[in-house]
Amino acid sequence: MAYPIDKKIVVGISSNALFDLNKEDEIFKEKGLEAYRKYQVDHKNDVLGKGVAFPFIKRFLAINDVYVEEQPIEVILLSRNSPETGVRAFNSKRHNGLDISRAVFMSGGSAIDYIPAFNISLFLTKDEEDVIAALESGEPAG
Repeated sequence: MAYPIDKKIVVGISSNALFDLNKEDEIFKEKGLEAYRKYQVDHKNDVLGKGVAFPFIKRFLAINDVYVEEQPIEVILLSRNSPETGVRAFNSKRHNGLDISRAVFMSGGSAIDYIPAFNISLFLTKDEEDVIAALESGEPAG
């Protein structure tokens, strides 16, 4: 069931900041989109390693454990993956006990347009171009 997020502290996070996708990025760069897609689908049940922002997100979501009634924290996964290849990220967040119920799989598109739509207070990504684009559009990112 959907619930309003306008009164929550919302962090948007890219899948490459939440999970270690270095190997997968190399496959994409060296072999292309189709090889990347096949690899992700073939490994959809293999849990991804923890990315650079994983510890922060885990602790940030733990605030909801203290404020059980209010649940003031929301994390939204913003991924350039397609829904098909994003299954692995969703399975990995579930495996790690991350209470992330919202995700956008943009099939290569940019996350920037989704920042105001989801009331995102901070967007975290490893992609420097996305950080610059967000900052240039007046959105907080790092």
